[in-house]
Amino acid sequence: MASSSEQSAPEKGYWLYLIPGTLGFVVIILIPFVMNLGISFTTWKGIGVPKFAGLRNYERLLADDAFWGSLLHTLAFVVSMAIIPTALGVLLAAVLFDYISARFSGALASFFRAGFYLPQILPVSAAGILWGWMLNPFGVVNAILDGIGLHGLTQNWLGNPQLAIWSVMVVMVWLQLGYCLVVFMSGLARVDPSLQEAAELDGAAWLPRFWTITVPLLKPEIFVVGLTTTIAALKVFAPIYVLTSGGPDNATLVPSFMSYHQFFATNRVGYGAAITTAQVLMTIIIGIIFIRVQSHQTEDR
Repeated sequence: MASSSEQSAPEKGYWLYLIPGTLGFVVIILIPFVMNLGISFTTWKGIGVPKFAGLRNYERLLADDAFWGSLLHTLAFVVSMAIIPTALGVLLAAVLFDYISARFSGALASFFRAGFYLPQILPVSAAGILWGWMLNPFGVVNAILDGIGLHGLTQNWLGNPQLAIWSVMVVMVWLQLGYCLVVFMSGLARVDPSLQEAAELDGAAWLPRFWTITVPLLKPEIFVVGLTTTIAALKVFAPIYVLTSGGPDNATLVPSFMSYHQFFATNRVGYGAAITTAQVLMTIIIGIIFIRVQSHQTEDR
């Protein structure tokens, strides 16, 4: 019989595979974060020697109306990048899996899935330029409204402070939906089809089957998608940069773009670092909440 030391030897070898990832985490994430944290306690213009400022940047941050407004915009993007795409993704995945694939063909369902996923493989800059062209006052959206006689509905979709946030939210839903759909369709592929068949034979309609069978069985995928899309919403930058640059009148300003502006436009590096630190801490807290909720749900089963 093999000794305990011989049995533990392979287990010790597994730790070697963690070394590349650990090094990458330390070099790419941990060290820059610690440096950013240190800079947040200084006043610095990016050149010269930083001067220690204590908590001055954070005191300014707490009193900055633009920062609090950017947090409200972040909540709007959590809705448009996490909540709405997750809900629509579950529904569309169930329709494609239960109806399109079953009644027509799996190839047709795959075609629709690929179509929904297409925005995920497009460069964000290209997608942003496309939507910016469509939503400008002389773009496709207004041209269509004019063409069907709805002249009164034409707007400057990205230039109106009251409409800009809603317009960007629509773009975010379009960007995120494909990712959610693909994950949920992969989750449905592992579900035992006999459950749906038994419920259908018992006379259950599609909607009750969706709510009582499909949604509970997809809880692990819903958790993963909810966590990843929420984190993406908290640190969203590229679409805002391409579409609106935080405008008009800070109507679409988010913390990541605000930090970028402080770093590179005003050269207030210490203040920009404080914004980034607050953003990272919020992301960590929300991630911990997600994980604790998931662990409690797992323990209750």
